[in-house]
Amino acid sequence: MSRKILVTSALPYANGAIHLGHLVEYIQTDIWVRFQKMAGNECWYVCADDTHGTPIMLRAEKEGITPEQLIARVHDEHARDFSGFHVGFDNYYTTHSDETRQCANDIYLKLRAAGLIETRTIEQYYDPVKQLFLPDRFIKGECPKCGAKDQYGDNCESCGAAYAPTDLKDPYSAVSGAKPELRNSEHYFFKLSDPRCETFLRRYTSRDNGVLQSEAANKMQEWLGAPGENKLTDWDISRDAPYFGFEIPDAPGKYFYVWLDAPIGYMGSFKNLCSKNGLDFNEYFRPDSTTELYHFIGKDILYFHALFWPAELAHAGFRTPTRIFAHGFLTVDGAKMSKSRGTFITAESYLKTGLNPEWLRYYYAAKLSATMEDIDLNLEDFCARVNSDLVGKYVNIASRSAGFISKRFAGQLAPAATDLPAIKAIQEAAGRVAELYEAREFGKAMREVMALTDAANQYVDSVKPWELAKQEGREIELHAACSNALNLFRLLTVLLKPILPVLAGKVEKFLNIAPLAWQDTQSLLAAGHGINAYEHLMTRIDAKLIEKLLEANKESLAPAQEQQSPQRHAEHQQNEAKAESPWEPFCNIDDFMKLDLRIARIANAEQVEGADKLVRLTLDLGNDETRNVFAGIKAAYDPAQLIGRLTVMVANLAPRKMKFGLSEGMVLAASDTTGSVPGLFLLSPDSGAQPGMRVK
Repeated sequence: MSRKILVTSALPYANGAIHLGHLVEYIQTDIWVRFQKMAGNECWYVCADDTHGTPIMLRAEKEGITPEQLIARVHDEHARDFSGFHVGFDNYYTTHSDETRQCANDIYLKLRAAGLIETRTIEQYYDPVKQLFLPDRFIKGECPKCGAKDQYGDNCESCGAAYAPTDLKDPYSAVSGAKPELRNSEHYFFKLSDPRCETFLRRYTSRDNGVLQSEAANKMQEWLGAPGENKLTDWDISRDAPYFGFEIPDAPGKYFYVWLDAPIGYMGSFKNLCSKNGLDFNEYFRPDSTTELYHFIGKDILYFHALFWPAELAHAGFRTPTRIFAHGFLTVDGAKMSKSRGTFITAESYLKTGLNPEWLRYYYAAKLSATMEDIDLNLEDFCARVNSDLVGKYVNIASRSAGFISKRFAGQLAPAATDLPAIKAIQEAAGRVAELYEAREFGKAMREVMALTDAANQYVDSVKPWELAKQEGREIELHAACSNALNLFRLLTVLLKPILPVLAGKVEKFLNIAPLAWQDTQSLLAAGHGINAYEHLMTRIDAKLIEKLLEANKESLAPAQEQQSPQRHAEHQQNEAKAESPWEPFCNIDDFMKLDLRIARIANAEQVEGADKLVRLTLDLGNDETRNVFAGIKAAYDPAQLIGRLTVMVANLAPRKMKFGLSEGMVLAASDTTGSVPGLFLLSPDSGAQPGMRVK
């Protein structure tokens, strides 16, 4: 029976370009949606630009245009980039719409009628020059903890401390530079701390309910507190004029905070789609709906989507999401994306460089799982995997067979060998692969598909059509071998189509067939079926294109260096020459904060066969996350005595391929460089520390 499904991705903010980090989410969602449609389900995929807030207003003012002109331009840019990566939205809309305004007003008024909205007078910073109340990120000053200058009003990027804007020393407006004034203002709050919200959210976000991944459900319980302990605080949903957004009903000069109407933008976009396609909006959003609603989001916005959003919906009389799928972040070559290294890569630059978007779609799919773990775009591995899997294995099957069918057999296929083991293996595996797609375990699905592709290539290697073609009297065998190979290729294309929709379209044209559906894994092309001439389907990645991409995204540091006076440059060189202290060269606090040190529990420790110094450690970082680490401590420790012990690890060290496997971090140990105190000494935290805690 066909399912009715509505799917959303988080709304990109209309204040910047789409980059490869964003695309992890949209490609993941698109693959899942395409699978659902291939499986015969009615599945709608909607999204929109998130368009409101002070940053939009200020950027438009700086550019000398209206906010409406800015968001219209950025909408076109975003739509272009998503289309370039074949993200197939059924509707890509904007939150600055009548539909979103109507839904926001409706939800607000229903929450107010339920007694879940209240007003309070709060004190906040005001810019007397720009004449506006300042969001936390537009207030800067000296960190009250470490004294670092030019820090934001909510947290310090040097020491990591969190604080209120009023805690800053010597605060100033990041907009005008003026000293802000504290002023009172009446604000509107959604009473998330209300017992009704708490009771609902404890049930909704519990692991047993299955709406969230286990690690996300655990995080929710941390935020809610233990039973009997309500940690939820009321949510400020209003902002004062001037503000680009929707004015709150019956509250002149007060506007909905951008995060109030952003998720409501899902409803606005779908309502717009409903009006264009004749769909029933209420069928999908009434509380007793039998349809399915899924949100794909980054783990950094889990708080908004798993607490505020479902609480709003439930208490305004709407259905709540069936599942909320959170994913991790993207690193490039084992580190955060960096403009100076050229790894903060925009979607537009990738496409302009001439890189095939389906290369990235496949690579992401091969890395993605149903967890919240980060994924790494290793550019060397990216080239190797795409060239090997897609070109060397998959496309290779067709390129080695199609020409013989066209030239020797008038483009017509011979009867397929239905009992061929490689064909039967794909047909039997189709159900398992479908389950993996459904569960968002794309990496596991790709491993299964590539194993099947290997088997298909083994068949081609065994029959050697290129040799059969040279031997007289073996035309029937040649015809059968190439026809079987193309049937294998077609079946594999079905399994890969959610990831490679454009390539699949080329295959459908080449094989002269209708658009492939999932059920086509159980059928074969009939004898006498005519195919079209084969044209090359995909090229290999040229490493020079990767170099070109990095250069295109590299932000030059030269201007900042050129601004340094000759005198300052000479002083800097002098200081370097005087570095006689054993502690030099010094690092600054920014250097230190790049290290992510975490408490880890040694869940298992074992000898590494063939290694003189190494011990293999399985480290528990909490939230069901483990790391495999090789440590050169064999001479100092019996592995059995390490199990259960707490230690400290470098959690953001780039994974390193070793002879014995992949090492995903480093444990910290002390040693005496003078040799007077022999041995290694693993660092251990004080009692009370828990796996996953950050060391600062």
